[in-house]
Amino acid sequence: MRAYYFDNVPGDQRLPHDSQRPVSEETLKGLGILHWRIPIDTPGGWEPVIDDVARERGYKNRDTINVSKEGLGDLYEAKLKIFFEEHMHEDEEIRYILSGAGFFDIREHPSDEWIRVNILAGDLLVVPAGVYHRFTLDESNKIQALRLFKEEPKWTPHVRGVETEANPFRVEYVNSLKSVSVL
Repeated sequence: MRAYYFDNVPGDQRLPHDSQRPVSEETLKGLGILHWRIPIDTPGGWEPVIDDVARERGYKNRDTINVSKEGLGDLYEAKLKIFFEEHMHEDEEIRYILSGAGFFDIREHPSDEWIRVNILAGDLLVVPAGVYHRFTLDESNKIQALRLFKEEPKWTPHVRGVETEANPFRVEYVNSLKSVSVL
């Protein structure tokens, strides 16, 4: 995983858009973004490590998604557009990358700048509820990810807007940042 500020230069969203302004894991942690590096070829397998994280964080369900033309078929283009629209969820978004690569763009609060997180096979990323973000593939056009859920699998995006700013999960997230910055 590598994180940096998005350059905001128009062009293909799948390109790196690297501003050459790196973002540290500490900055990400301050925003509630968590990351583990669990190599696919971990001795004993990656599954027991993921199981431990799932138990620790209360994730009860999981599935696998294959975001590619082959995996999504006719829905491929439409799904990519939905994934790249700025949104938040009322649940954590947890992804362990099994193969391929992509970018999670995280909206930094309060600066409102985009932080681009390049995720690769072996990265486990947790995006808290209430965080504005978007996702895109890189130029390889494919990623396979294990998705973990606290309850039944669901993926409901709430597009950024006035109503979303008042969403209790968004309000709780923003308030959590204020309490962290005061300490």
